[in-house]
Amino acid sequence: MSESQVFQASPEAKSKAKQLRIFAFIAWIAAMAGQVYAIFNLISDDKLVWLITAIVVILILAITGSTLWKKANRLDPASEKDSTRFFIQNQLGAIMGVLAFLPLVILIFTNKDISGKTKGIAGSIAAIAMVAAGITGADFNPPSVEKYTKEIQEQNAAAKSLSIDTDNVYWIKTGTGKNKYHAFNDCQYLKGKTVANGSIQDAFEQRGSSELCKVCQKKAAKRVVPVEVPVETN
Repeated sequence: MSESQVFQASPEAKSKAKQLRIFAFIAWIAAMAGQVYAIFNLISDDKLVWLITAIVVILILAITGSTLWKKANRLDPASEKDSTRFFIQNQLGAIMGVLAFLPLVILIFTNKDISGKTKGIAGSIAAIAMVAAGITGADFNPPSVEKYTKEIQEQNAAAKSLSIDTDNVYWIKTGTGKNKYHAFNDCQYLKGKTVANGSIQDAFEQRGSSELCKVCQKKAAKRVVPVEVPVETN
């Protein structure tokens, strides 16, 4: 593994990741606040509808926080060498999602002042929401410095096989969805976009995991002239 190809998030990516993590914590704190409010004010038979509404709002906030957190991790991933930090950073969304509901679920089922019907309806909905928040927050394919480093090497090798200049590719500076880099600055997907230029490694370090645009891949493949193997004659 060449030292020049080891992934390291750019200052711009780190800054963006920091912002996303701050917004994620704000969403999680709001979810926790909603849970506290529900615990002290809404666990009663005559407020069942409001309790269910609060559960839905808490779920939305928990999932929002987890989504933002995952986006941040893809910009600034942890290293697998620090297994504790790697686990916590990548699974914090699942942890916070469960914590946003666990006390509420316990208190609904153990409350002696509400009816069995209320316990069954509100408790079941809260439990399902807790599972949904936990699963949504979990990262089953977490990014890492090592994973990105391997991907950079693979992308460089694939690009070179298509005679693509690995130090001169293009990518959209901002946006969502699967990150792509482009071999040609006139690619249809770059029209009207704010475009950055640099190496494949730069694309990874600024935007996270990336892959070659399929349109550019096909165009580059057409340029590659197959090497003719001389045929021996007797």
